[in-house]
Amino acid sequence: MNIDKINQIIHSKPNLSTALGMEFFSTPEDDTCMARMKVDERNRQPFGFLSGGASLALAENVAGVASSSLCPGCACVGIEVSGSHVKAVAEGDTVTAYARLLHKGSTLHVWNIDITDMAGDLISNVRVTNYVIKGK
Repeated sequence: MNIDKINQIIHSKPNLSTALGMEFFSTPEDDTCMARMKVDERNRQPFGFLSGGASLALAENVAGVASSSLCPGCACVGIEVSGSHVKAVAEGDTVTAYARLLHKGSTLHVWNIDITDMAGDLISNVRVTNYVIKGK
């Protein structure tokens, strides 16, 4: 999936993605998308671990980028986010979110996102449902 146009939009003005340090990447498959985020003072909890809320934000944002890439000229917004956090990640590590499309309807997209640490261990598994608003 080529996300170059969406990346331009993301970097055109401040937003949650840039505030938390998210980076988005194109993938060779048409039904996947990737993002990375370094665990630092922008997205960690007071104890020095990646915040679960930041993990969910990463998942929702990578799914939004992916849906937007699939639907040019539409606004794609998250309407449901559900996740399980299975391992802590300390400050200084980097997490990778890999999103795979489970359902592509005309108004709803469902994504499964696995978030892993630098060792490749699963950190969180998240499901995101996006609503596609045409003509935005």
